[in-house]
Amino acid sequence: MASDQNFVDFVTEQIQNTGTISVKKMFGEYGIYSDGKLLGLICDNKLFIKPTSAGRAFIGTPTELPPYEGAKPSFVIEDKIEDRTWLSNLVKITLDNLPEPKKKKK
Repeated sequence: MASDQNFVDFVTEQIQNTGTISVKKMFGEYGIYSDGKLLGLICDNKLFIKPTSAGRAFIGTPTELPPYEGAKPSFVIEDKIEDRTWLSNLVKITLDNLPEPKKKKK
């Protein structure tokens, strides 16, 4: 089941203060970027955030599932998705702990 555009818009509004947010359609679903860093995916109207040790410490005991078949597990954010402050803090922590994107060769 593909994600609903209203859900994608809701998620991007929730994290709008975490940098320049962009969403790219990927595999029929969506990748979420902040300032060029891929921080998570939206698949089947669920938000998946890339796992980091700092993010795990912030969440406590996260639910981890693969966003699609064959993918590595990510943090599934469901209960706190409507808490803009909490979600934005998680995104900032995640971004601080992800490597810089590799520069594309010309």
